[in-house]
Amino acid sequence: MDLDVFVSAHRPEWDRLEELLRRRPRSGAEADELVSLYQRTATHLSQIRSSAPDPVLTARLTGLVARARSAVTSPRRSSWRDVGHFLAAGFPAAVYRTLHWWAPTAVLSLCLAAVIGWWIGVTPEVQAAIGAPEELREMTRPGGRYETYYSSDPAASFAARVWTNNAQAAAVCLIFGAFLGIPVLWVLLLNMANLGVGIGLMAAAGRLDVFLGLVLPHGLLELTAVFVAAGTGLRLGWTVVDPGPRTRRDALAQEGRSALGMAIGLALVLLVSGAIEGFVTPSGLPTWARVTVGVAAELVFLAYVVGLGRRAVRAGETGDVEATDRPAAVPTAA
Repeated sequence: MDLDVFVSAHRPEWDRLEELLRRRPRSGAEADELVSLYQRTATHLSQIRSSAPDPVLTARLTGLVARARSAVTSPRRSSWRDVGHFLAAGFPAAVYRTLHWWAPTAVLSLCLAAVIGWWIGVTPEVQAAIGAPEELREMTRPGGRYETYYSSDPAASFAARVWTNNAQAAAVCLIFGAFLGIPVLWVLLLNMANLGVGIGLMAAAGRLDVFLGLVLPHGLLELTAVFVAAGTGLRLGWTVVDPGPRTRRDALAQEGRSALGMAIGLALVLLVSGAIEGFVTPSGLPTWARVTVGVAAELVFLAYVVGLGRRAVRAGETGDVEATDRPAAVPTAA
């Protein structure tokens, strides 16, 4: 091989490849050209190494091929545009798609909490099993533990602690839903039992209005997020039983990726409810004002999910990651 002739013949291709590597963004034609030049330059490097190993030229082409390989094969980097798309379409679409799962879950769970609360409120024997009369009076009296709980710590640290606990409960529902939804049912039962106990004890003390005035400001949004997580977890569990026309592996992969994205979105929702619980619930605002804040936050979330979510689903959004970020699917016979 005449190295000088070889370099003269192919240097324009190498220079063009370097130019394309510096260019951002690239058009579709430029991306195709980059792939082609990368393959040809890799061939040139192989030829030089085997026929005329020049150290300087080999080093240059080795670096050029490595940069081109990274540009061609590396995964797409996330950007603020992806964040915007997730918040405007991906997350609300995922929540809207599971509406027929989490809405009934919410209704049945709240009915269960109400039944537990009624049972405790009208049954002194159950109240006695929960705690001694002195303990129950300390919990339900004016200024008792039910009221001081929300101001037991500084607002910021209390909000952070509540957010962490609720986010963990939502994550359990989303992550472990694949175990046929059994962990999800356990999380729901614990939450509704705690809510029912509070309703029953405060109702028996004639202070149910105070309890609801403390719970509703943050509880509406907080419980909705938990119900969304639970409904999604139950859907994931049902996917194991009935994957539909997809293979069970593909169905679980798609629904699992969607659930992971929902975990991030619900963490943001729970951050808002945690802030309300830390700063609004224990504030000196009148009860009607605190409840109004909670109702407003809940209505905004529902409007966000139904409005943006329905529109995104109609546009083909599923809440899954971008097609370019998914593993390649192997064609299967119908």
